[in-house]
Amino acid sequence: MTFDNLLYQTDQGITTITVNRPDKLNALNYDTVMELNEAINDAQQDRNCQVIVITGSGTKAFVAGADIKEFSQYSVTEARALAQRGHTQLCDLIEQSTKPVIAAVNGFCLGGGLELAMACHIRVASDNAKMALPEVSLGVIPGYGGTQRLPQLIGKGRAFEMIMTGGMIDAQKAFSMGLVNHVVEQDGLMLLCHAIAEKIMSNSTVAISAAIKAINANYQDGTDGYQVEIEEFSKCFATADFKEGTNAFINKRKANFPGN
Repeated sequence: MTFDNLLYQTDQGITTITVNRPDKLNALNYDTVMELNEAINDAQQDRNCQVIVITGSGTKAFVAGADIKEFSQYSVTEARALAQRGHTQLCDLIEQSTKPVIAAVNGFCLGGGLELAMACHIRVASDNAKMALPEVSLGVIPGYGGTQRLPQLIGKGRAFEMIMTGGMIDAQKAFSMGLVNHVVEQDGLMLLCHAIAEKIMSNSTVAISAAIKAINANYQDGTDGYQVEIEEFSKCFATADFKEGTNAFINKRKANFPGN
């Protein structure tokens, strides 16, 4: 599978999607967003894929924001369509993925890049990572879900400060805030992401998908996350994975989940 702005590879259950615009610090333009949408949808349909890892090419940037030149002259109507596309075609798609998505954050992770990372289920940062939502310095606000997901991850007060100052934080600060799960030396970034992916893949993919749905439900307006948990929990009992998992536990052996 080939893309103009991405690299796409599946190996041993892990699909790695790499934003490949190093001369633009992997900035998100329209074509890249739409290619990411296609790549993530393809990974969702690929039975050989169990975990998705998203990263950026080179050592300087994960994704250094949106392509400002592309949208600097947009009208209000065009800007609304831009934000809607970023929400539905990219960030919501990632957040609601039935397969776990890990962000491997190397270097600058700014604006739309941080919004992309925050939509992922797990974030691992290299020790050279720098993160910010600097949109207010351009006279605009985050438009791909940043004003909603950042407070969920680090709390309202800290989110207000990051967004209103546009200030940049390093990887250790992001870790202390809970914005990233792990910080690792740059040459160990993908190794750790793969180790996490392998641990995930040892469990039931059916149960993992149910867990993603239940966790996300808590953040959806008008949805009772507790009720979604009850429904997803009970549905697991009808699956072959549940029968295999419980049988393996009772018989003190490693489970071989049919859904994997």
